[in-house]
Amino acid sequence: MNRIEAHAVGKRYARFAIQRPRKVKEALFRGMGGLRPVDTFWALRQVSVEVAAGKMLGVIGTNGSGKSTLLKLIGGLSRPDEGTLVVRGRVVGLLELGTGFHPDLTGRENVFINGVVTGLTRREVSEQFDSIVAFAGVEAFVDSPLRTYSSGMRMRLGFAVMAHTRPEVLLIDEVLAVGDLAFQKKCVARIATFKADGCAVVLVSHNLEAVTETCDEVLWLQHGNVVARGPAEPTVTSYRQANEDDDADETGAHDDDGG
Repeated sequence: MNRIEAHAVGKRYARFAIQRPRKVKEALFRGMGGLRPVDTFWALRQVSVEVAAGKMLGVIGTNGSGKSTLLKLIGGLSRPDEGTLVVRGRVVGLLELGTGFHPDLTGRENVFINGVVTGLTRREVSEQFDSIVAFAGVEAFVDSPLRTYSSGMRMRLGFAVMAHTRPEVLLIDEVLAVGDLAFQKKCVARIATFKADGCAVVLVSHNLEAVTETCDEVLWLQHGNVVARGPAEPTVTSYRQANEDDDADETGAHDDDGG
């Protein structure tokens, strides 16, 4: 069963003038015309992809290629302007770990709040609390205010809460680099468990090694369009080669200019 089905999906955004009024007083003084968009652009266009239960899709591309836009569409944070998108099952996003954490509350209090926000009941958080804290490795600090945690500890705690949900569709945006190498291995192992349970996973990352090692298939985007889609290793290899060729072309152009 496909948990994600996107067919010819496109997302369009408005582009506004740099001198757009930022305040009501400015708009009234300069006229309301400045509030209108001057142009539109397609962040994604004609993107088609399926992700089956138990499979992991990697999404690669340079900055501005449309990777995050695709995640937002799948996660329901935005809607496509063309094409069709069907997502089946409970969606959990590992996008910004620790979103909603309060620095003046303890780690314990933040676990309960964040757990409920991500869809767990208070009882479920209570039942899994010890496991969450142990996964994050913050047992000695769980009753200390979050402001006393290092950034790495906060991110580990955020991932640990998410790791104890039961997603059917899991969206990951550059968070596999959380913590040290040992913790990263725990993250990868937990994602493998999700896959084994029938979860469809979408990973957006610039870490090509992680994409090659963990993903079944890769979608390569450029300027909102699909360049290639296929098995992880050959697709990543093609992407590397294309970027090396671009770098070589730039270097050659600079050499010519200097000669």
